[in-house]
Order: sequence, then structure tokens, then C-alpha cells
Amino acid sequence: MKNKSYICYGIAVLTAILFMCNLFYGSVSIPVTAVMDIFTGHTVERSSWNSIVLQSRLPQAITALFAGSALAISGLMLQTLFHNPLAGPGILGVSDGANLGVAIVMLYSGGVISTIIAAFTGALIILVFILYLSSKVKSNILVLIIGMMTGYLASSGISVLNSFASSENIRSYVLWGLGSFSNVSSKQILLYSLIILIGLLSSILLVKPLNILLLGERYATNLGVDVKRIRFLILVITGFLTALVTAFCGPVGFIGLAVPHIARIALGTSNQQLLLPATLLSGAAVALLCNLMIILPLGNKLLPLNAVTPLLGAPIIIYVILSKKNIRYFN
Repeated sequence: MKNKSYICYGIAVLTAILFMCNLFYGSVSIPVTAVMDIFTGHTVERSSWNSIVLQSRLPQAITALFAGSALAISGLMLQTLFHNPLAGPGILGVSDGANLGVAIVMLYSGGVISTIIAAFTGALIILVFILYLSSKVKSNILVLIIGMMTGYLASSGISVLNSFASSENIRSYVLWGLGSFSNVSSKQILLYSLIILIGLLSSILLVKPLNILLLGERYATNLGVDVKRIRFLILVITGFLTALVTAFCGPVGFIGLAVPHIARIALGTSNQQLLLPATLLSGAAVALLCNLMIILPLGNKLLPLNAVTPLLGAPIIIYVILSKKNIRYFN
């Protein structure tokens, strides 16, 4: 147990290092000493550096840290609930609901001011719909299928909207769909962080029920666990976190699906008391790493976020599929 705790501490240290790297490194070259002077209140050579570090890099690093944690925790809870190693935040259709909301705004009106509101509204509508249907069925598998079908319906709606939209509006929507941690302004970052923090703390309170769910629904019911209530709480927390991250950052792929497996492989256990905090920290670390990887070494161009996340996530998922050792955690 002590060795596994040390792994968690190691991930925490790695996350802190990556966070600092996000402050020191960017598309604009700023000396490390200048960045340190900015945070200590000293005068720097160029006034524009203050704006870049405090108004761009810092909010972007905080956004990545909380978004990665939220998506990773959501993926872990959904994989545990559905006993499915390929379950992720996008599987319930919440992300597709956010996509549909943004598509209506961008493709119909051409505006981007209401993007966050539209994304959150679309995701919230799908979430309420899924929660209502989940109260009518007992099987987790049926809830999973309903979520997937709802996502397909939302995607179909987006395709219809695309067929009537102008090429300029379609381009704006496609760019939003590539994902970015730079959409949260310095004025929004406090509210964004506090709301996600509440969701993360709520997930920590479900550690014991999640451990019991690993043993199966029947066993959990025999132990007195209200499986239907726990399922409802998990869906609310994961749906809300996914909706919030998607609204602000776009549909970020693979982090919620792959990171729980990274933490599980590193620890070699499915005990949620260790796995949940390790997943939370790993999600933050991976998101911060992806945010660094989007910066091209030469020039000031940036890669799309969703062009980088599969590079880390896809190999992990392939490994999990091929490795019976890791799939057995869900059996």
C-alpha cells in the first residue's frame, strides 16, 4: 500500500512540474527569469510579457488541470458503473448534446458569443433526458445503450444543420470542435475552477460505493447499497463535469477514456481509494502535457488539441483491448 501511495505522490509531483512548464513555455519565447519576476511582482523587460503569462498561460494551465481531472474522474466512474473498460464521458451523449447546442448557434446565427451557454444548455438537456430514462430502467447496460443512441440522434441533428449552413459558419464550428484549453478567460477561471472542484469533491465521496460496485450489482444490493441511487449520482456528477468541460473547452477526446487505464496500470489495482486520486492527478498531468504538445517547436503555430490527445490515448486503449490482464478488472 505504501508503494502505491508513493506512486500517487510521484504523479502529484509530475503534475506540478508540468503545470510550471505550461507557465514557462509557450508559442512566445519568454525567459524563465522573466516569468519568475512576473509572479514575484518585479518589473520585466517587456510589458506584453505580463499579459501573456497572467492573462493567457496561467488561465490556460488552470483550465487544462481542472478539465483533465474532470474528464478522467468521469471516465473512471463510468467504467466502474458499467463494468466496461471502453466507457468514457462521451458515451452518454452529453458531449454530443453540447455539440448540437453549439452547432445551432454557430451554424444558424454565425455568432460565437453564446457558444458556452449553447454548449452547456445542449449538454444539460441531454443529461436531464438520460437521467429521466435511467429512472425507468434497472439495467446499466440499457442506460449505456440509451446514451449511445441519444448521442447518435444529436449527431444526426448536427449533420442536418451542416447541410444548410454556410461554409464560413461550418469552418467556425469545426474549429471549435478541435478543442482548446485557451477559451476560459481570466475573468471566468475562478467560477470555472470552483464548479469543477465541487464536482471532483462530490466524486471523492462516492469512493466506497464505487468499490462495492466493482463486486457486481447483486452483491452491492445484498450489502444494502441503493444501486439505483448511486447510479443516478454518478450520472449527475459525470454528466455535469462533461457538460462544463465541453462547454468551455470543446469536445476533448481520449482523456476521459484513456487516463483511468493509465492510473490503473501504474498502480496495479482497482481499489478506488487509491485509483480515484491517482486518476484525478493523472488526468491533470495528461491534459497539461497535451497543452504543451500542441505548441510547435518552430514558429508560433499551434496544433489542434484533439490532434494531440489521440497520440497519448489511442495506444493505451489498444493496449487495454489486447491485454486480458487489464480487462479482468471489470469482470
